[in-house]
Amino acid sequence: MKASNMFAPTLREVPAEAEIISHKLMLRAGMLRKTASGVYTYLPLAWRSIRKIEEIVRQEMDAKGGQELLMPAVQPAEIWQESGRWDVYGAELWRVKDRNGRDFCLGPTHEEMISIIFRNDVRSYKQLPQLWYQIQTKYRDERRPRFGLMRSREFIMKDLYSFDLDEAGLAKSYDLMYDAYSRVFARCGLNFRPVEADSGAIGGKGSHEFMALAESGESAILYCDTCDWAATDEIAGREPLPVPAEEMLPVEKVDTPDCGTVEDVAKFLQVPTNRIVKTMYYQADEQLVIALVRGDRRINEIKLQGLLGCNELTLAENAALEVHGQKVGYLGPVGVDGVKIVADAEVPLMFNVIVGANDGERHLLNVNYQRGDFRIDQVADLRYLEEGEQCPHCQGHLKLARGIEVGQIFKLHTKYSDSLHVVYAGEDGQEHPVVMGCYGIGIGRTLAAVVEQCNDADGIIWPMAVAPYQAVIIPVNDREPELKEAAERIYAELETAGVEVVLDDRQERAGVKFKDADLIGYPVRITVGAKALARGNVEVRLRKNGEMQEIALDSLTDWLKAYILVESLY
Repeated sequence: MKASNMFAPTLREVPAEAEIISHKLMLRAGMLRKTASGVYTYLPLAWRSIRKIEEIVRQEMDAKGGQELLMPAVQPAEIWQESGRWDVYGAELWRVKDRNGRDFCLGPTHEEMISIIFRNDVRSYKQLPQLWYQIQTKYRDERRPRFGLMRSREFIMKDLYSFDLDEAGLAKSYDLMYDAYSRVFARCGLNFRPVEADSGAIGGKGSHEFMALAESGESAILYCDTCDWAATDEIAGREPLPVPAEEMLPVEKVDTPDCGTVEDVAKFLQVPTNRIVKTMYYQADEQLVIALVRGDRRINEIKLQGLLGCNELTLAENAALEVHGQKVGYLGPVGVDGVKIVADAEVPLMFNVIVGANDGERHLLNVNYQRGDFRIDQVADLRYLEEGEQCPHCQGHLKLARGIEVGQIFKLHTKYSDSLHVVYAGEDGQEHPVVMGCYGIGIGRTLAAVVEQCNDADGIIWPMAVAPYQAVIIPVNDREPELKEAAERIYAELETAGVEVVLDDRQERAGVKFKDADLIGYPVRITVGAKALARGNVEVRLRKNGEMQEIALDSLTDWLKAYILVESLY
């Protein structure tokens, strides 16, 4: 490709809309353009990298026995209603009607569709196992699209579905995909970590997210500094540690004026925050619920929603609390009737705690659940683990990192088989529910994660395997026929040898070309200059480390092909 014909509208200024480095660089490097909130056009450079990521994914899926198909993005409401997800998926499900008023959705995922295909065409245990996948555009009407390709409303995704006879078969398919995903992300040049994760709206039980480590990541990851355990903070949990017994003291009510937070109460009463129990009112669908957690802990609403089994969970509005005579900042569980109370597992083990008195600006001291001072209807792990705590699996301690979710694998078990009656005839002649798994990779997210990890002050530093082009040739002065002709000869020879190369033949100063080469991130820059050319050489600069060397013209092609091969391995 000659740069004079290439559509790569680079920008010198950082667009105001861009918040994180990958978004900024892909806009500046002429790779993306925004069409609407959360909707982007991939320009040619980005699309070349997207296709390379897709090819890596295809190779690894096929190597594990995957078979590629393509399902429609537009799905009839009936199959979502049959599975029960039409009403519970939430506002992210993009619902549409056709001209006849029939309901459809733009597919955010394809569990229902793939299940129906299996149900209609697979009959016998002899046809199992099966691994089917597609690479296709998905749609989710995100409430707050942001960070470019990280959280968009239209995105490219690889989704694979496994169908097995039993749980042992599912475990094998899950392990195959775990290995395949590890290979995909390693080949893409990512620094990543698989972590235990929540299954979310997909459902099932048992999941891992593959996290590209990056400070800009939306997900928090906790990992042990001693063993291999790691999990997202959404699901990370542990059994509460033993609490030393204390003599239960008499309850005392005290004034705590202008103490609207746990920190205010602790400072006023001169006690540590871990002596306080925080009382929070939630609206869980139509039900008002109280959640209790130790004062120095953060309540995990993902865990709380899972415990309550509700579709919508929000903090109760002040108006709802006032109906019960409560004042925010002074809420407590003592004497509360008619409201379900759930508590984190640490709370019933505590002694002589401080809670809101539900009586003006007052708190109660020395409240004890063991003595019956208040009730708890349900106990569960409802808090976030914090950095520095002891690991749930060893004596090590937890560290915190941030990551970008680039893939997730799920054990669905029989969630969709049961609701959609997806069965096979077993060797015994009886019907059995097929055991399923699903496995997704965000193709665009993977692209963005690579840029997020691989960059410097000058631009992108592409790993060779996913770079839009492998090398760029820059003649220092296009007005010198000898330099121009040498650049053309090198370009022709490299193209013939199968190297993906750009010849920057634009009528621009060499400095402009160098800046664009660094911004776009070509792994190898070949500079054709008069001094080196007089020695029969060209200057080669490696983008990843800035290393420069002269290579003889007659060995350039062989050197470059060998370098590309080595850099494409992992």
